[in-house]
Amino acid sequence: MRIALLTEGGYPYARGEGGAWCDRLVRGLAHHEFDVYALSRSPRTEAGGRVEVPSHVRRFRAERLWGEPPAAALAPTCGGGRAARRARRADFLTHYRDLVAALAGGAGLGSADRADRFASGLYGLAEVAVEHGGLPDLLRGEDALAALESACRAPGVRPVLGDIVVTELLAVAELLERQLRPLSAPWYGSSELGAVDVCHAVSGGPAALPGLLAKRFCGTPLIVTEYTVRVREALLGNRAAGLAGAVRVVLGDYHRLLAGESYRQAALVTPGSTHVRRWQERCGAPRDRMRTIYPGIDAARFALAGEAAEAEATAPAAHADPTLAWVGRIDPAKDLIALLHAFRAIRADEPRARLRIFYLRLRAADERAASYLGHCRTLAAQLFPYEAADANAVGESPVSFEEIGSPGAPELADAYAAGDVVVLSSSAEGFPLSLVEAMFCGRPTVSTDVGAVREVIGGTGLVVPPRNPKALADAVVDLLRGPERASRLGAAARERALALFTVTRCVDAFRESYLDVVAHHPVRREPLLDAAGDPRPFTAPAESHVPARLAPTPAHPAWSRTPEPVGAPSASGGSPS
Repeated sequence: MRIALLTEGGYPYARGEGGAWCDRLVRGLAHHEFDVYALSRSPRTEAGGRVEVPSHVRRFRAERLWGEPPAAALAPTCGGGRAARRARRADFLTHYRDLVAALAGGAGLGSADRADRFASGLYGLAEVAVEHGGLPDLLRGEDALAALESACRAPGVRPVLGDIVVTELLAVAELLERQLRPLSAPWYGSSELGAVDVCHAVSGGPAALPGLLAKRFCGTPLIVTEYTVRVREALLGNRAAGLAGAVRVVLGDYHRLLAGESYRQAALVTPGSTHVRRWQERCGAPRDRMRTIYPGIDAARFALAGEAAEAEATAPAAHADPTLAWVGRIDPAKDLIALLHAFRAIRADEPRARLRIFYLRLRAADERAASYLGHCRTLAAQLFPYEAADANAVGESPVSFEEIGSPGAPELADAYAAGDVVVLSSSAEGFPLSLVEAMFCGRPTVSTDVGAVREVIGGTGLVVPPRNPKALADAVVDLLRGPERASRLGAAARERALALFTVTRCVDAFRESYLDVVAHHPVRREPLLDAAGDPRPFTAPAESHVPARLAPTPAHPAWSRTPEPVGAPSASGGSPS
């Protein structure tokens, strides 16, 4: 089988968990061939280089969603002279008006009408790109700007769009051009995405756009996987970038309509949790074509820590200082401020308690994270002055900030093992990978009830409301004062993680999904011919020669049975949730 992985800002660029799970999937399916089509979000995406891919990754293609478009795309070849150029511009404007009208809304356009008009405009633009060359020159032209302004000032649009100004129109036009660059990519011929058996968009959103066009032009089935809600990420990212309200509205609707179209056209949608699944259903994903597949995490990295936790539970050792551990990347959404205030209350009940904050190494360009870390250090110094045992001792703070890879935590597993209780204090979360890693290490956990936390924990840890330091403190104190209960929860958490979140389980689920999708949606291709001009045997599946679904007859009542949906439970395991 030949599989095309469609990524955005991830594999093979990303070196974090976002790219690691793709690498584990590819290496776990070594008997299949893979092509990788990557969309680069920013210069930082490419700055770290690419990870080394295995030999069965046959092809790599990339397109940038940032910076200036390629020079060739700005001056596409269009034969036929001036008349052909006019025809190209007219075709472009027809479809672009449909697209921006769907984004702006307006009187008389319901949700279904907007979705239909968005799809019509999107595929129409793709056809113009295939027939006449790339679109960046047209998307950045005055005609496109005029069409966008007309759509935003149409009767019935939202007031924020009716008051849009020229600078905001220019920003929308530029950002839309970047989002639509995959339309101009030369990926949709019979030797590119038309040659694969299935397209797998591994992050949803813009990554699904090439898959939609591959299905449109080549009939290639599409699988869409999301471990975080890509629409929500785009909305938060646009707000964090400081975009104007009108710009955020148009781009937000673009991502929402694109997500809805990708869910409708996908042969299978695989959310990474029930939390993500609910968002997808709200955006139009059909329930009969959905299957929840949890991400596969490398449990071997945490095996020693998990075994040590089991041994400690059978022969508990006395700890001088009860210790809390927090592990993750520095980000305001992790709400370390609430954790520090909760620890102040914990210290009132457990004066010898310590808090160790382990964080991933900051990137040099990540000023936002560095600023937040500095703010947290300052608050910790204010809340917890240095303490000394006596007049001759050096004072220490009960709160420490340690980078993973430092002597205190050479490996990630060491950071989790350092805590008697692992805490997750986030105010917002997608799929909490750090929580799963703590479970692999056999640690009891206290977490805030955000994202997929409750689904991941499944009763093997304590869950409290977010932004509630008192509730967080009370739950931690309960576990510190009940070590036997904490040990039982840690052991149960490890068993749950080993049962649900391993690489093997994830790879097996996707293997079944690929086979199921290809069996139900074979790509129709012309058979290869031998020297005599006759079709070569076994070069196309038998299904490709059946012109339509067989009609049931009285002689064959079994033919009338309704086939199971793609997301239905299979005999080899894995059921949709």
